[in-house]
Amino acid sequence: MPTDQHIAAGLLGRVEHGRVAASVRALPFLAPARHIVVADRLLLRMHKGHGHHRVCAGSVVAYGADNLASAPAGTERWSVHIVGWCERAEPTDTQLERFGPGPLRVDGGPFEAVYLEIAPSLATVHSLGITASATHPNEHNK
Repeated sequence: MPTDQHIAAGLLGRVEHGRVAASVRALPFLAPARHIVVADRLLLRMHKGHGHHRVCAGSVVAYGADNLASAPAGTERWSVHIVGWCERAEPTDTQLERFGPGPLRVDGGPFEAVYLEIAPSLATVHSLGITASATHPNEHNK
């Protein structure tokens, strides 16, 4: 029987981006990250320029990703959250290839990659079922 961690890893492998959550002086923040699943860990690529990696490395962080905005009509929507210890990482050439090219710019400045690794100790998977119709995703805002 698969565990939530196995299910979470499988789902995370279906999307490329998520958000890492941590805190600075008891104030929470979210930062976008590109991720790949590597064995029993999650490898993240973030922009070094914001300094978020310095807060995350050596701390417990949360990471979340989903397909809520990208799931085609008629398919299941899901959300995954993991919590675990985060450290700096040096990806292998194969892992760098899996990440693909990074953005050219972030917030107007050049993108500079930094890599982190999360060892999950807790995983939560939420399933939102199959969408009943193919209505526009923002129809409720009209």
